[in-house]
Amino acid sequence: MMRTFKLCLLFLMCIVPAFAQTAPQESQECADAKAQAARLQSRLQDWPALARYREANAGVAAPAKDEKRVVFMGDSITDGWKLATYFPSKPYINRGISGQTTPQMLIRFRPDVIALKPQVVVILAGTNDLAGNTGPMSLEAIEANLTSMFELARANNIRVVIASVLPVSDYHKDADPRYEMTKTHPPATIQLLNRWIQSHCQSEGLVYIDYYSSMIDSSGHLQTDLSDDGLHPNAKGYRVMSRLTLDGIARALPGQTGDPQDNSKERRFKPQSK
Repeated sequence: MMRTFKLCLLFLMCIVPAFAQTAPQESQECADAKAQAARLQSRLQDWPALARYREANAGVAAPAKDEKRVVFMGDSITDGWKLATYFPSKPYINRGISGQTTPQMLIRFRPDVIALKPQVVVILAGTNDLAGNTGPMSLEAIEANLTSMFELARANNIRVVIASVLPVSDYHKDADPRYEMTKTHPPATIQLLNRWIQSHCQSEGLVYIDYYSSMIDSSGHLQTDLSDDGLHPNAKGYRVMSRLTLDGIARALPGQTGDPQDNSKERRFKPQSK
């Protein structure tokens, strides 16, 4: 609240007429404050960012017969994933939004996933919750939001693939102090959330993708060559993730041997037991 007040105050100072100059030049600080104020105003008006994909969703046709459509739901890691590059010719749709947390994704889930009628949804979420992007979040709250997304998907006959939260590192903080990631994304908390996700997948018959184990180094951090900032994967990191994701989608698609998400009468979806 105090940060927003300071920004608004700075913005008002910027728009006060500069009587001493005929054509006052705007300082960079004022320009940045105005841009930040505009972003905050946009967030207030559309907190879950429903408008981001509204037009794109309207242009998505119904899936063709036998089309194995997959929607990727997530945050900046998904948003920056060039699906056409890593999954050429695949009917995959990206619905990631940078900075988002699980409560925002849950609100978006119906228009950005269910309405597109995919066979599979790949969910990668939680890292921004741990960083407090939309306020403090307990592990229980994150787990509840993820569970609600799982339930919505399965109630609409969409197979669920849920990925682990990626590890983080501080290896790049000398290049930029903002790249000290372990303070805002505690590794121990990431491990706790990942253990819950894996356990929930096992008990509910969902497909789990373990990015974490494939991207961690011997000291328990994100491998330095898989990221340029200690949080987001680079091209090499996305290649690791893409290989694991293809395997996870293959396991989730209908008709696989030992299909964990078989919608037959014996395995009808039941809400999570309390």
